[in-house]
Amino acid sequence: MTGTTLMTDIVHVAVAVIVNQDDEVCISLRHKDSHQGGLWEFPGGKVESHESIEQALTREIKEELDLDILTSRRLITIPHNYEDKKVCLHVSRVSSYRGQAVGIEGQQVKWVPVDQLLSYDFPAANLPIIKAVQLPDKYLITGKFIDEDDFLRKLTNALGRETRLVQLRLKDGDLNIDEVPVLIKQTASLCARADAKLLLNIPQNYLDLIDTANIRFDGFHADSKTLKTLSQRPDGCLFSASCHNEEELIKAKQLKADFVVLSPVQKTASHPEMQAMGWPRFSDLIENITVPVFALGGVSADDLGVAWQHGAQGIAAISALWELDSAHL
Repeated sequence: MTGTTLMTDIVHVAVAVIVNQDDEVCISLRHKDSHQGGLWEFPGGKVESHESIEQALTREIKEELDLDILTSRRLITIPHNYEDKKVCLHVSRVSSYRGQAVGIEGQQVKWVPVDQLLSYDFPAANLPIIKAVQLPDKYLITGKFIDEDDFLRKLTNALGRETRLVQLRLKDGDLNIDEVPVLIKQTASLCARADAKLLLNIPQNYLDLIDTANIRFDGFHADSKTLKTLSQRPDGCLFSASCHNEEELIKAKQLKADFVVLSPVQKTASHPEMQAMGWPRFSDLIENITVPVFALGGVSADDLGVAWQHGAQGIAAISALWELDSAHL
């Protein structure tokens, strides 16, 4: 957004997720007499009518923390209605800055490990920010394999390329029944050793073959067909979903999905019959979703910058992250 005039009934706020070299995030405590007082927040402030989001972010962080922002990128945009006001948070992830953070306005300032953010009380509008900052920017969807050895080799290579979010995607007939528990257990073990989150997208008859209590995984992924049948999300775990249109995105948001995958952004060889939406349409569709969204379909790690510019959490991919062999490491 540039310095155009913003809607007067909505308070537009530039918000910074400032991450240091120790993977800690800077948060500050709101004064008790302010809106949502006594809660922790990501620093930032109101965008003035003459400012762009970037200008407001730079000014607010200098005024609040005495930090100079050097590099930042778009993370997520969150419209939210409180009882007493409407806000739209324009959130940027700040990866480099100059200075030492201090509470210029007398506020308490803390650096908190990313994985401990949920231990602090934040305003409701800040919760999607925590989900976004705790997710990586690449989501691997496992693809075709010849046999178990080929699958494990490809997964090992992908994890060696710093893949930290994995969807185990299996279909009926991919494996003999007796191979299913072994492969899932080995997948879980490899992901655990690499500190990668694992979500299962497998047929119910495969799921019935495993003891989920004795396998370390982080949640479930629902394809768009399954999404339409759900009345509630799984409890106590991560939940993501595949979406192709506005209706499915809204359904995923209603189910409180932790993140979603939207496709196809560009033409793909695997689904040539599907019309690509393109980046502008992708950006329009996710504008009011308030859930981290990965872009899927004809994208690779080289498209991360473009994905971020259009509001994506990052990219999801099968061939671009799965098919590379050890020679590409």
